[in-house]
Amino acid sequence: MAKITLEQAALWCGGTVDPKYAQVTFYGAGNDSRSIEKGQLFVALQGARDGHDYIPMALQNGAAAVLCTHCDGDFPAIVVEDTRIALGQIAAGERQRIGMKVVGVTGSVGKSTTKEMISTVLGTTFRVSKTPANHNNDIGMPMAILSIPEEAEIAILEMGMNHFGEISYLTNIAKPDVAVITNIGTMHIEHLGSREGILKAKLEILEGLASDGTIILNGDDDLLWSVRDRADVPHLYFGASNDKCEVCACDVNMEDGTLSFKVTAQNTVFSVTLPLEGEHYVLDALAAVSAGLKLGVQPEKIAAALADFQNMAGRQEIFEAKGYTIIKDCYNAGPESMAAALAVLGKKKSRRIAVLGDMLELGMRSPAEHYRIGRIAAEHADVVLAYGPNGSRVVSGAVTGGMSEAKVRAFEDRKALVATLKLMAKPGDVVLFKGSHGMHMELALEAFLSDEA
Repeated sequence: MAKITLEQAALWCGGTVDPKYAQVTFYGAGNDSRSIEKGQLFVALQGARDGHDYIPMALQNGAAAVLCTHCDGDFPAIVVEDTRIALGQIAAGERQRIGMKVVGVTGSVGKSTTKEMISTVLGTTFRVSKTPANHNNDIGMPMAILSIPEEAEIAILEMGMNHFGEISYLTNIAKPDVAVITNIGTMHIEHLGSREGILKAKLEILEGLASDGTIILNGDDDLLWSVRDRADVPHLYFGASNDKCEVCACDVNMEDGTLSFKVTAQNTVFSVTLPLEGEHYVLDALAAVSAGLKLGVQPEKIAAALADFQNMAGRQEIFEAKGYTIIKDCYNAGPESMAAALAVLGKKKSRRIAVLGDMLELGMRSPAEHYRIGRIAAEHADVVLAYGPNGSRVVSGAVTGGMSEAKVRAFEDRKALVATLKLMAKPGDVVLFKGSHGMHMELALEAFLSDEA
């Protein structure tokens, strides 16, 4: 990572620095005084807690300097009106200084997996940096940019949102050369009103797109296909069910935990094999293939990279524990990803138990979507345990879908959920844990596998 002087950072964000500290340098940034790394810039954010209260701890733990709105003491600091906005401005300045190409990734479902696949593909040919974990918001993405090594040739930056204007803010910092939209689903519909509203919010990514940039779109998505006639933006479509796309998948096969398909693109055909379960991963992989081909990666390198792909922790991890097959998919959930996870569960030959947490931020659609997921669960699971305020809707849908009332239960208490699961589950069962991040289904999984009664 490059070292940035406080003087340079202050120029980017319009802040002020005591002249005696102007040449103090930092690399990277953080907003948690407990985990700040030595040499980083501590960003004193003002939210539920005032980050200024933690400046002494941050400095004690090795912060090189502080980004703050007021400076009560003598220490290296950049003083600004708004630390969140200033962080973004500093990140924008650093992105332009390094001058690497940027691939921006957004979408309702699968954007983190797609980001990881793109990184894996591009990493065969370029020096690549990527957004870590879920650093995809107005704080995390700028901090990710400030952690990019100076020698990076391409950065893959994930952009998340749940309100209008948020992607606009991020894309004008990142200035992507290639923008990828995975799909338009129903996550965050509570704040955006409709899928059309979500489309509008996702297309904000074009506001920061380079003048010679390209947007890569899922051609199997009806709303994304509808924007193909935008003459002002060069586009590249991928798809598995739309043969009009420039990058297509065919001969999709799922066998023994391995997903395979053929890619046809740019007068070339090659095979891709992924160590993943679930046909929904085909589109994520096609997005990565499209980005790789656009940026000049050879097909054989793309195929080799995807053959060794490893997804991030918490996203459909399948493993054996205490006699059970566990499908851990606890990172997040919306109707589309929930249905995909249940489809994976449904292909298992042992008894199948679905432990489903609520899907959040669905607004007025929430009751109907939870009921619909219950009906889908009835097709793929032998037992359904639903957790959260909408659990009764899942139960209702499952019973309507044909499940016995004895095989489906709703819980609002996690301990009661786990206690029932321990009574019902038997060695050899396959157990899926899936729910929105705020439901913390990983805690239910940990409790289930613990020896505590």
